Amino acid sequence: MDTFIQQVINGLVLGSMYALVALGYTMVYGVLNLINFAHGDVLMIGAMAGLTILKMVNSVAPDLPGYVKLAIAIAGAIPVCIVVNVIIERVAYRRLRNAPRLAPLITAIGVSILLQTFAMMIWGRSPLPFPQLLSSEPIKVGGAVISQTQLLLLVLAALSMFALVLLVEKTKMGRAMRATAENPRVAGLMGVDSNRVIVATFVIGAALAAVAGVMWGANYSSIQFAMGFTPGLKAFSAAVLGGIGNIYGAMVGGILLGIIESLGAGYIGDFTGGFLGSNYQDIFAFVVLIIVLTVRPSGIMGERVADRA
Repeated sequence: MDTFIQQVINGLVLGSMYALVALGYTMVYGVLNLINFAHGDVLMIGAMAGLTILKMVNSVAPDLPGYVKLAIAIAGAIPVCIVVNVIIERVAYRRLRNAPRLAPLITAIGVSILLQTFAMMIWGRSPLPFPQLLSSEPIKVGGAVISQTQLLLLVLAALSMFALVLLVEKTKMGRAMRATAENPRVAGLMGVDSNRVIVATFVIGAALAAVAGVMWGANYSSIQFAMGFTPGLKAFSAAVLGGIGNIYGAMVGGILLGIIESLGAGYIGDFTGGFLGSNYQDIFAFVVLIIVLTVRPSGIMGERVADRA
């Protein structure tokens, strides 16, 4: 039972990061019907920007508490990611809104490669150590343990998702997003500025990716220019698993994917004597994804509903 609890905790931590990035995928798809494959690299930019800000903070005020430094890193990474994502939307995607779907898809892949190249030129190709800001003393949960960094990640992810739900369901901008997702032309006739809504969608997605990027570095203590590819692919898979275009589906899909990976790597890895251990954890997530999409192509919560964004 202790092992099970530990694997579930690990899965929740991993799934929370997937969910934060998956929300960016699903929101853009819900409004534009566009798969933004560069979104994983926005997470990487957030992690790199957060590390740069941390170095500046350490040089100016090295005695600040770790929580304060981490908060400053996240607060600084968010506007950097927002600027990058807004530029991507304005330069790469806006002119392709009415183009065949293959054109923006290829453009998104090109933007992803471009971001990785720029990051390699600015921060180098070698992995960069991310400083440990919080205490390494583990917190016991039953027979399992969780670090302070992981606990903070879970809290931030929960707060971010809750804030997003409130924004989409209770605010004027959220109603505009839902209206644009439902029918852009009719929304425009009702006075909704589609360009403003689309930019807001990219801004929100960038902010969530920035939080995930900084916390990814804090949790794994290492970042590098190509780090966004795998989390981005997993987050996209989580969005599809939950039902892309549905914000609740992105949350459920991300958490579920993280738990499946963790349990698969832990239990099946032990059962096979390590042959299918953590080095092959991607297998479990994608096998489940294939099964779910074979049985239910729209995903777990993929119905067309008004709550999607």
